Amino acid sequence: MTVADEPSWDEIFSSQPQNQPRSSETPQPTSSASSDPTAPVSRRQLREQETGRSRDGGRPPKSAKAPKKKRRLVWLWVLLALVALIAGGAAFAWINYEQQIRSVLGWEEPNDYEGSGTSEVIITIKNGQTGEDVAKTLQAAGVTKTFDAFYTLLLEQDPPVPFQPGSFAMKKEMSAEAALKAIQDPANKVVTRVVLPEGITVKGVIARLADISEATGVSQADLEAAAADYTSYGLPAEAPSLEGYLFPATYSLEPGLTAQQIFQTFVDEMFSRTDALGIAPADRHRILTLASITQKEGLHVEDFYKIARVWDNRIEIGMNLQSDATVSYGVGGTTIETKPEERADTANKYNTYANPGLPIGPISNPGEDAITATLTPADGPWLYFVLVNGETGETKFSTTVAEHNVGVKQWQAWLRAHPGFDD
Repeated sequence: MTVADEPSWDEIFSSQPQNQPRSSETPQPTSSASSDPTAPVSRRQLREQETGRSRDGGRPPKSAKAPKKKRRLVWLWVLLALVALIAGGAAFAWINYEQQIRSVLGWEEPNDYEGSGTSEVIITIKNGQTGEDVAKTLQAAGVTKTFDAFYTLLLEQDPPVPFQPGSFAMKKEMSAEAALKAIQDPANKVVTRVVLPEGITVKGVIARLADISEATGVSQADLEAAAADYTSYGLPAEAPSLEGYLFPATYSLEPGLTAQQIFQTFVDEMFSRTDALGIAPADRHRILTLASITQKEGLHVEDFYKIARVWDNRIEIGMNLQSDATVSYGVGGTTIETKPEERADTANKYNTYANPGLPIGPISNPGEDAITATLTPADGPWLYFVLVNGETGETKFSTTVAEHNVGVKQWQAWLRAHPGFDD
């Protein structure tokens, strides 16, 4: 080789590597390998190339562009809107055209519920109602699903089912079979009871009925209005109120009764009892007035007959009845104790101290014992009586004022020993 053919010093130095690795180090691939498409690459490099992730934290190169998702989201919202529109249209069609849809598709809706029902409801069967009426009542109350379900079952019964009038605790959404069994069960019959004790006044009756107004549905205002309309109950013309004409007893009140119907029930019972005792309608007012005074003045039934005789004896000789109970009633009192000025008040039409004869009407609602005593008083000459022991109810009867005054002092002494007894 000639000198001319030999490489120059510049060529020799430019062909040598700049940084020769030490013998103890492993040669690392240079960047020229990644830029050369024909250079071999490792598996990691292949994965990084496919996923766009690098070894320095997994971020794509700055030059990489994010995928476009906006167009996909638009189609998603359009799809959801279409689904909602279809669902709404289907719901509208079902609500408004259920029967037509069922007819077209051949879906027959069951005409009966299943099971024993859900929430409780009260239904009332009135006198004279037929099975058809009962079927309508049950459907209207939501007990049975359809009229046909119950009525068809009813026609299949042999012997026919007799229905008892009254109110019954049922449940909504009962099967026809469950409803039929429930309405025949006496345990499901609903009644509201009210007790009217002997000697109770009309005010007391109203108060007791008002206490159960939630069960009867009759308010105190309705009761007071019905009581004020006393001329509508068939009372004697001289009666100034309902007082004395409501028979004391225990009553079972059916739901749905009005205040007027409730009072009429009590009046009808009083007339039934007086008729049974042989009291003529023309004598009702007089007998009930006297019996009402006896009921308030006496404590023991055995004393009623003697008290009734005292009234008859006084009336016979023209003596005023002088009953504190009548005076107290006339002034709105609640006890049989009265004041001298109250006993002197002639304006009080119930005052039997200042006014002769009977008061204008009864002062309580007497029971049958007091009425019977008035009809059949004991024999005796008594003109006076006075309670002498408030705890035992002992009453002293006498024929003279002197004897009577002894009894009055005995009563006053007992009251002093028992303060607050007659408050």
